[in-house]
Amino acid sequence: MSGTRSEGREIIPTAGTRFEPFDQYGEVVDGLSWLKLNYDSQAVRGYYLLRFAPGARSLPHIHTALEEFIILEGELVDSDGTTFRKGDFVRFQPGSQHFSISPHGCLILVFLHGRNQVLKDY
Repeated sequence: MSGTRSEGREIIPTAGTRFEPFDQYGEVVDGLSWLKLNYDSQAVRGYYLLRFAPGARSLPHIHTALEEFIILEGELVDSDGTTFRKGDFVRFQPGSQHFSISPHGCLILVFLHGRNQVLKDY
């Protein structure tokens, strides 16, 4: 990702920037892509843009740390049927578990505070 820096300021042009396949769990998740804005892969924390293609779903997982996100475009439907819409800020506490689906696609800004654990039997 290329940006511009000047006197302590950095600009990251997110419009038109190529997102990478989402592989946070060690495997690519079909239909998800991300753009790391300030993300520490070793500590598994930071923030990034996450794009869901139409019909894409996240893997079932449990939050081992706080995770927050805001819906920038589209809608995201959580595994309990709750629909998150543009402008909604969502917070998942440690210990919560779920997966999400975006029937028509969406873009979210994720603030991740630690590794999530994939649930095989959810």
